Amino acid sequence: MTERRISLKNVLIILNPRAGMRQANRRFAEIIDIFCRAGYQVSVVTTGKSGDGREFAKTGAKGNDLIVCIGGDGTFNEVASGLLESGYDVPIGYIPAGSTNDFASSLGLSKDIIHGAKDIATGVPITLDMGKFNDRFFSYVASFGAFTRTSYSVPQDMKNLLGHTAYILEGIKDIPSIKPLKLRITNEQGIYGGEYIFGAICNSTSMGGIITLDKDYVDMNDGLFEVILIRSPKNIIELTQITWALTQNKYMDCPHISFFSSSNLEIEADENMPWTLDGEYQRGFRNITVSNLKSAIKIMVSRHHISAEKANKEKI
Repeated sequence: MTERRISLKNVLIILNPRAGMRQANRRFAEIIDIFCRAGYQVSVVTTGKSGDGREFAKTGAKGNDLIVCIGGDGTFNEVASGLLESGYDVPIGYIPAGSTNDFASSLGLSKDIIHGAKDIATGVPITLDMGKFNDRFFSYVASFGAFTRTSYSVPQDMKNLLGHTAYILEGIKDIPSIKPLKLRITNEQGIYGGEYIFGAICNSTSMGGIITLDKDYVDMNDGLFEVILIRSPKNIIELTQITWALTQNKYMDCPHISFFSSSNLEIEADENMPWTLDGEYQRGFRNITVSNLKSAIKIMVSRHHISAEKANKEKI
């Protein structure tokens, strides 16, 4: 009688043990059990410093059928970047465990760690765009200016306490003291130039709890970014108009806010102007090229997610 061999799939779990409230640490044994029961042979690595997630994904892509990232948006950025650099077409499972989790919210991923693990273990892959900022990748946003620092420096519990409107007002009160930033942006549609207090190049419906875009405007796999630029207000009337637009999510109704879609942007800016990519600091450059990499990665989602997306498209 011949012995039948069971072929196990391989999964590499990359855990950021310091992410968010560290819930994943407390329930990690349950997470591993979920993947074992789904037929995976599990390997685990933990990040200890910046850049670890990228290196683990880059070296671990070969020989694994799935890479699971447990952490915040910054950890996901590292894992996705490393996977792209590896050249291997391996899907990513993302269990959001950070403080903001904007990218996960835009995808509709479960906020419950155990449900998220089950969705990945039994789910299906979909393709998503990635962004490239000169030679660095980002998954959902490159931003500069007023709300860039505020949105990621305020703890999540404070954001929850303040609420969306109050939180925006908290950030807006600092605008008069912010030095306007001069930019010149060229894209497929033309040239945008002037002095701005904030800008974001997004592939997401949410950016740090500040900018919230309607899902009808955002397709995370269409090869396009959604771009928002807020001009520096010249007086209290213009500041009031900007405040109203931000608190009401009426960006296209404000004459001081530019909102458009683009796949590639050439930016001329002050090299000392800081940016953030997926919430992490990025030093500035005088000349910046931002490109959309269409369908660059695969990410695991629940089968229910696919059914819901299909139903929504049929309604439209």
